[in-house]
Parts: sequence; structure tokens; C-alpha cells
Amino acid sequence: MSLSLSLLRRGVFNKVRGSFLPSSSIRITRPPHRILLSTAAQETNTTNNSDNAEKAEKIEKTENVEETAAKDKQIAELKDSYLRCLADMENLRERTRREVESTAQFAIQKFAKDLLNTVDILSLALSSVPTEIRNDTQNNPHLVNLYTGVSLTESELLNILKRHGVEKIDPLGEKFDPNLHEAVYQVNDPNKESGIVCDVQKVGYSLFGRVIRPAQVGVNNN
Repeated sequence: MSLSLSLLRRGVFNKVRGSFLPSSSIRITRPPHRILLSTAAQETNTTNNSDNAEKAEKIEKTENVEETAAKDKQIAELKDSYLRCLADMENLRERTRREVESTAQFAIQKFAKDLLNTVDILSLALSSVPTEIRNDTQNNPHLVNLYTGVSLTESELLNILKRHGVEKIDPLGEKFDPNLHEAVYQVNDPNKESGIVCDVQKVGYSLFGRVIRPAQVGVNNN
């Protein structure tokens, strides 16, 4: 054993030269088949690593595409919801505005309707005065003054109502409209068209286009 170690330290004996070669000059060479196997294994590992990298890249791209699509869908849904909320708010604002306007316009409806009875009384009082003495200042000066005062009162009251949206409905000679008129009786006049209002017993009134009292009329039916 000690001899072998000594020979290794001294080198390898060269029979041609008859001497030992230094151990530093000795090169150990792998067998060729081992080199081939090692190279093939490296190439296989490289190929596997490349395939794995490609697969990982494809998976990452797929995940990114799916994630982007999901975010785009979520953004579209949020945008749609936002636009719907805006539309709902605008509709609510417009509806509230109309309701406020309607409330303001028709707040006096009951009060105006109550005043119509006063207008009717004034009209009846004026119509009860015979036409021939309405201007007879010589024989009936006090009656003329009274008639003039009542007439002015009626006119002023009607003007006030008109300024607040109350309009008179006096359909004499017009076509009967069930939305505006109330037929209280019928007449048969061959000289007039059927369905025409022949007489107005009581005028009607509307408030901003809304009928608060229909006109009571007589309608021709022939």
C-alpha cells in the first residue's frame, strides 16, 4: 500500500524512457459515452426548462387576459349603473320640479272655486237689472250708480282670478265638449247643428287649463 502511494506521488513509470513521469503531467480523460450522456441530459434539461417557461408564460398571458376582461366587464357594469343612477336622479329632479310647480299653481284651487259663487251672485244681480234703466241716470241715478259699482266689482274680481290662472268657460254656440261642459238639458232646433251649445245656464271656469267647474249648458239634438 505504501509502495503504491509512493509510486503515485512520483508519477507513472515510462518504460520507453525508463523513468517516472510527473504526476502533474497526467491527464485523466472521461470515457466518450459519459460525455455524450452528460450533454444529452443538459440538452433535455434545457428543453424542459424552455417548455416550462413557455407554458408558464402562456398561463400568465391567459390569466392576464382573463383578469383584464373581468375588469373591463366590471367597469362597464359600474358605468352602466352610474348612468342609470344619473338618469334616475334627473327624472326625479324633473318630476319634483313639476310637482312643485303644480302644487304652487293649484294651491288656490279651493279658494278660487269658492270665489266662483260670489262671481255668480254678482252676475245674477247685474242681469236682474232691466237693460232700459241701466243707463237711466235721469230717473234712476242711484240704481245706475249701484249697477255701475257692482259691474266694476265683478270685472275686477274676474281680472284678479285671471291673473292667477282662472279663465271663464262660456261655450255658447260652440260644439259640446264633455270635458268642459255639463249638459243639463237638450233642445230640438232644426236651424242649428246637432251637438251645438244653444244655452249657457252657468258659465264654467278652469285653473291653468284644469276644469274646476264645467259650464252647465243646453245642447241641441235634432
